[in-house]
Amino acid sequence: MAAKAGDNPESLMTLATVFCLRNLRKTMCYQGFRNKVCLRSDIFLPSEICDKLVNTYIELVHTDSNFEPEESFFQLFSDPRSTRLTRVQLREDFVRDRDLEAIRKQDLIELHLTYCNNLSSRSLKTLTCFRETLVSLCLFGCSHIFYRKGGAPLACNEDSEEEEDEGPASRQALETDFNFHGFNRLRLLNLGGLPDEVDAEALLKPLMSLTSLDLSNVQLLGTAFLTQWKDRLASLILYNVDLSEELVCTVVELVHLSVLFSPHNLLNLRHLDISRESRRTSKFKMNRKILTAVVQRLVNLVSLDMSGHIMLDNCTVPHFEEAMGRPSLEPCKSSIYPFQELKRPLQFLGLYDTTLCNVTHIPAYKVTGSKNEDQVLNAIEAYTEFRPELAHRAINQLFDIARIQHCSQLLRALQLVIAALKCHKYDKSIQVTGSAALFYLTNTEYRSDQSVRMRREVIQVVLNGMEEYQEVTVQRNCCLTLCNFSIPEELEFQYSRVNQLLLKILEPARQDESIQRIAVHLCNALVCQVDNYHKEAVGKMGFVKVIKFSCDQVMEFSWSALWNITDETPDNCQMFLNCHGMSLFLECLQEFPDKQELHRNMLGLLGNVAEVKALRPQLVTPQFITVFSNLLDSKADGIEVSYNACGVLSHIMFDGPEVWAMDEPRRDTVMDKMWDAIQSWDVSSRRNINYRSFEPILRLLPQGISPVSQHWATWALYNLVSVYCDKYCPLLIKEGGITLLEKVLELDSSHPETKDMAR
Repeated sequence: MAAKAGDNPESLMTLATVFCLRNLRKTMCYQGFRNKVCLRSDIFLPSEICDKLVNTYIELVHTDSNFEPEESFFQLFSDPRSTRLTRVQLREDFVRDRDLEAIRKQDLIELHLTYCNNLSSRSLKTLTCFRETLVSLCLFGCSHIFYRKGGAPLACNEDSEEEEDEGPASRQALETDFNFHGFNRLRLLNLGGLPDEVDAEALLKPLMSLTSLDLSNVQLLGTAFLTQWKDRLASLILYNVDLSEELVCTVVELVHLSVLFSPHNLLNLRHLDISRESRRTSKFKMNRKILTAVVQRLVNLVSLDMSGHIMLDNCTVPHFEEAMGRPSLEPCKSSIYPFQELKRPLQFLGLYDTTLCNVTHIPAYKVTGSKNEDQVLNAIEAYTEFRPELAHRAINQLFDIARIQHCSQLLRALQLVIAALKCHKYDKSIQVTGSAALFYLTNTEYRSDQSVRMRREVIQVVLNGMEEYQEVTVQRNCCLTLCNFSIPEELEFQYSRVNQLLLKILEPARQDESIQRIAVHLCNALVCQVDNYHKEAVGKMGFVKVIKFSCDQVMEFSWSALWNITDETPDNCQMFLNCHGMSLFLECLQEFPDKQELHRNMLGLLGNVAEVKALRPQLVTPQFITVFSNLLDSKADGIEVSYNACGVLSHIMFDGPEVWAMDEPRRDTVMDKMWDAIQSWDVSSRRNINYRSFEPILRLLPQGISPVSQHWATWALYNLVSVYCDKYCPLLIKEGGITLLEKVLELDSSHPETKDMAR
């Protein structure tokens, strides 16, 4: 049998790492002063394990709401004699200055800080502790790290037990003392989003050995300084940097002597990114001359991204002159004139939001664009981490492909959307488009190709989105996506969490009826076929209290869920009564007099209440008995409403005449109406009901207190085993029903018609 999409198991290393992080005090740590975790003295962990622990910890913090962060986690790695860190990736506001200070004695080779907006210039000082070993540094989106937080920053060898200020660094207090002097081993540097107040040229001047530089979204006052890496620079990223003739000359060595410092300017460049977020914000126009210069001068180029640029028509071969045949990677057949001079196809070519992505022959193995599914998936893959604004648009295009056409690369599409949702948990646009795409990527058409593990990953990111955003669109998309799963089976591993999120949607303050209706449907499915333990747990979460709050259109769908959650669950039945459920029952009867399915669901729920002996006295009032008696004549939903009303009364009658403490209606009169109702039912009726147990019915058989209750119970069993023999005959035998029916035949009080059915 072929493996389904995403069916590869987790590695033992990953499983062990996650287990240790969830059980620190039971594995590698003990509880120290002020409940802080401390590393055991007999533990030594090499860098391979320490790196995995830290990076997995950050991932769990951001993707698993059940994971509890440890206040002193980074202190576990403060001593390089017992722990060794070399490659660390930290992201989002969770990371604080003191976390970096805790690991300042480590010999880090790679340090990637992404969107860490709670870091201040204290962390710049900490960076100097790594200057002798650091090879790769990313400060992408760390907008406050070049600013002070109130007081003077600490040096990397200063200890502070005091909490730093809660707020972000002040945008006015620019740190002017930091520079990269001494970072002699640094080769890869990402300064994406560097504040405009920081002089990039002065900051970078000490770094003589860079091979990769990312200046995305950086305002450059001049460009000549780039030539200091003319012999080394292999990768240059200038995303959203305003292009000018001077900058282009510096990069591709056009003949502008005032700029050029070497006849071999940036000759070794292999990856060049001069893309933009959108053509609408670009003043620079890409033409044939510039592209030709790129190809001719940068002879080692293997990757080029020029997405988001306005492309002049002189760049492309007229359609009628294009090479015939299928799309070709051969440069000589390129539909883009300048690329015909390439010696070999590019490994990567970014053409997203350009007209060039639509041409036939593109000499590149991987192309980003919007022409087809492959280009769109390439765009999501290339831009997710550092360019969520582009990834958002590409995911939206994938949504259209999955909705209107057909997604042929399902596994890759799912993995990319899941990765984007995990990476940008706090980006609303990504969450909206990603959850919408998942709805179509997990529907019935694609379901057979997806593994259990893959579908669980989808559920996890959907629930993450629901937790983070109460906005209606995200909630609706997530709920609709959950409807694509087998419920409750596929959601059982997150049973409590998903119910709690659905209950938030059903809170009275929420006004959107459409999403509440979906939430009620999911709640109903979640409690429909689970054991009583799960039902009681959901009841304790407040399900009954929330779902019965008002009598409106959503309430019409809620009674089915209430029926299921109270089935054989006395505590939930009690909760229903305590929450004035009977008053709501009367209100809904009056508000929706013609809603047959509603009436059936309400009477089904009250049947569950009536099965609880301790609760039945609360139903024995003139008002309620009159209503139940009148509903015996109902023809709504076939026999179901009349059947359920008779079931409620049968349990009440079973308690004997002594509980009937009322003059009207008379007990005999109600029993006569029950007999008449049962006589009117077709015993071969097909039913809209599902019994998991006959126990509540069977207890009405061997008794002479209320023959009509015995008759109702016998009729119910006769109907079910006759119409649904394969389903209910084994259940009847299993629960001892045959013996009890034999006792009915022995009782003199049993009605002749009852005995006929019992036989």
